[in-house]
Amino acid sequence: MGDLSDIRVFLAVAQQRSFTAAARQLSMTAPTVTRAVSALEQSLGVQLLLRTTRQVSLTSAGAVYAARVEPLIRQFDQVRDDLREEQGDLAGLIRINAPLSLGQQLLPDIVSGFRAEHPQVSVSLSLTDRFIDIVSEHFDLALRVSEAPRDRSAIWRKVCRVRRILVASPDYLAIFGTPGTPDDLSRHACIAYDEEAISETWELTNNGRTRKASAGKVLAANNGELIAKLVEDGQGLALLPHFIVGGALARGALKQVLADWEPPELWLTLYYPPYEKLPMRVARFSDFFERYVTQTRPL
Repeated sequence: MGDLSDIRVFLAVAQQRSFTAAARQLSMTAPTVTRAVSALEQSLGVQLLLRTTRQVSLTSAGAVYAARVEPLIRQFDQVRDDLREEQGDLAGLIRINAPLSLGQQLLPDIVSGFRAEHPQVSVSLSLTDRFIDIVSEHFDLALRVSEAPRDRSAIWRKVCRVRRILVASPDYLAIFGTPGTPDDLSRHACIAYDEEAISETWELTNNGRTRKASAGKVLAANNGELIAKLVEDGQGLALLPHFIVGGALARGALKQVLADWEPPELWLTLYYPPYEKLPMRVARFSDFFERYVTQTRPL
């Protein structure tokens, strides 16, 4: 079957399609990764990977081998983790994905505080505003800001509501005027906050009345911090989470508009792969995270 450490290295290369990226992920050197894969191929007597100057791809044998051994490695790790937890040992790695703005603001303090309590736990952080697949991309936990979860293929845990507000800079409002109703937004530059940086539809409600406005005709981006800076620079209006724009509101760099009109509710949610049992270290981190965002630093 091959040495377990070599198999893990091979699976990392297969996932990353790169020896260099796998080396970074595993905190190893590229030559060490190359030697591990070569040793595995030699022990199996088959070529698992096709190597070119541009990319790495699986051979047909490599694809079959990866599909067969990956579940076995996961089961092996689960047995190891279960035994550790029975002995009160939380040691192990937590791979976490989070949106860029949220991760930059919250995770440094949260991870530092958690590891101060549990130094035996390792943490790998990946920040992206792309909607990732936590199963195929092998994350233990994902933080998401979204509407009420509908995904039945994953386990999810609501943490808290995330307030969103419509904002503009004082200079922009002085030049273009302050919208009095959502219908006025059609005459303004509305910046879209969209995963693909294309467009966004704002739905605003007041006393049972609902109005929609289109955003993205002038500007669109897939990162809230970037949009907030564009709004501060007078480029238009945007609908953003309060945790992104709260500081700018406090110092007067941004103003809230159409305060009586509410957007749909968003939640900060923890997503997990479909575990039969949540690993103890992931459960402990989740509890620590929830305490932080609901008690220490409410959003």
